[in-house]
Formats: sequence, C-alpha cells, structure tokens
Amino acid sequence: MKRGVQTVTFLVRDYDEAIAYFTGALGFSLLEDTPLGGGKRWVRVAAPGAAGCALLLARATGAEQLAAIGRQAGGRVFLFLETADFDTDHAALRSRGVRFLEEPRVESYGKVAVFADLYGNKWDLLELKRTNAAEGRA
Repeated sequence: MKRGVQTVTFLVRDYDEAIAYFTGALGFSLLEDTPLGGGKRWVRVAAPGAAGCALLLARATGAEQLAAIGRQAGGRVFLFLETADFDTDHAALRSRGVRFLEEPRVESYGKVAVFADLYGNKWDLLELKRTNAAEGRA
C-alpha cells in the first residue's frame, strides 16, 4: 500500500493576499480555489514541478488560529522548499521581494538559506547535495 503526505494546512489571514504571495513571490501554482459557502474556500497551491505535497491555504478563524499565523512551527523552520538550482532560485525569490533572514550557506547536506514568508513563518530554500547513489552511480 502506497502512502504519502499530499496536503498540509497553512493558516492565512486572507485567501487572496496568500494566493498573491504564493503565486507571485514564490512562483507557486494555484491548483484549486473552490468556494465552500459562508466565506470559506478550498485553496491549494504547490511549488512548480512539485510531485507531492500541496499547501491548503486555510483562513484562520478564532483567537487560537489567528495567534498561530506566522508561528505554525513555534519559531523553527516550518517548511523546506527544495530546488535543483539554488543560485537561480535564490536570485529569483529575492528579486520578487522574498525576505531572506541569512546569507546562503553550504552545509554537509547541501546549500541552504532561511527566508520568512508573508506571515513570518521560516522556510529553508534548500539544494540537497547530490551523492553518487542519488545520481545513479554506486
């Protein structure tokens, strides 16, 4: 039996501002925007070329959810945006106004830089180091 995480809930203040950020600044695709009645919508976005996980942009309701916007991981890096071309994507994101919290750095696992989304959640832009096994060479 095949299993996988396909959708992660991402709390937002407003659907339209979140769609604009994800599709504009991050270059994500809008997969679905379906009205559910009562002002609720089913809004899914995904990174370009993503074969797996999408984000469900969920408008926060109530004090507890509103307080969690921007702190969905308690101040830690929340999501990892993986790329095959770090330098190109880093430059493109910066040119579209994405706020990086540090300069790019090289770690044992690859190249990485932390950025903050429109609400302050931390993300890693990450290019994993290729290994011989990952490249198909043993």
